[in-house]
Amino acid sequence: MFISAILRIEVYRMLGTGILMKYLFGQACFFTLLVAFSITAGAQGDNITDSPFTVTVGVDHSPPYRIVNAQTQSGLYLDIFNEIAERLDWQVVYKEVPFRRILMLMREGEVDIMLGPVKVESRQDFMTYVAPAFPPEKRLFFYLDEENRIDRYSDLYGKAVGVLEGATYFERFDQDEKLNKQTAPRYRNLMMMLEKGRVDVVVAPEFAGLAAARNLVPQAEVSPFSVPGKSSWIAVSNKSQVMSCADELIEVLEQVEREGLMESLVQEYMGQTVN
Repeated sequence: MFISAILRIEVYRMLGTGILMKYLFGQACFFTLLVAFSITAGAQGDNITDSPFTVTVGVDHSPPYRIVNAQTQSGLYLDIFNEIAERLDWQVVYKEVPFRRILMLMREGEVDIMLGPVKVESRQDFMTYVAPAFPPEKRLFFYLDEENRIDRYSDLYGKAVGVLEGATYFERFDQDEKLNKQTAPRYRNLMMMLEKGRVDVVVAPEFAGLAAARNLVPQAEVSPFSVPGKSSWIAVSNKSQVMSCADELIEVLEQVEREGLMESLVQEYMGQTVN
């Protein structure tokens, strides 16, 4: 199989440099994939094909960023990454699990990529933040009863605050052990807890929170107090062979940004959320 792979490369070279470069999409990345193909060939005999390189992406259902259900796989982050993957000739498999579970799978190397985590130093022992691909968002505090409105940070004390399992928001909040934090795997679950009176306040990134709170009755209010957000990243598991393709991923992401596609998608999804 290894020899046949080399022969295919020679054919591509004779057909033209452009075809060869598309096939390789970077020398370092190519040799990693070639090794992977050789291993696969040893396991599967002569059934190896020329199918695209497959990457597994861990995602949680969090509109408008990641919309994953039986009917659709879309959202701002997925649409951006799908464009990147198409240009790199990658086949993408999305694995939908709660946010905290994605972190565990990244540590174990069972998923290659995570879309949208905020950069946290403690996670860098098992994943690499390759590119700040997505715009920063404010952290908002949602409430139903006026007595739970947050005007300043100190108003959080004595209240049950809903947070996403495994997520980080801002340093003071994340490290504050005096706060009563109640967790749930998804923001829509947190909003249901708010509706049922199980939490007093829910903290969430702006657009994920607005989308999750849209159908609450009565309608959730947004507190005057908010905290600036940080950029969200494309992160790669340190155990993934995609690590050797990081430069190519960054290059294609920059192309998408220069062409205005990213700005167009941001406006499309953010407009849907606020309207």
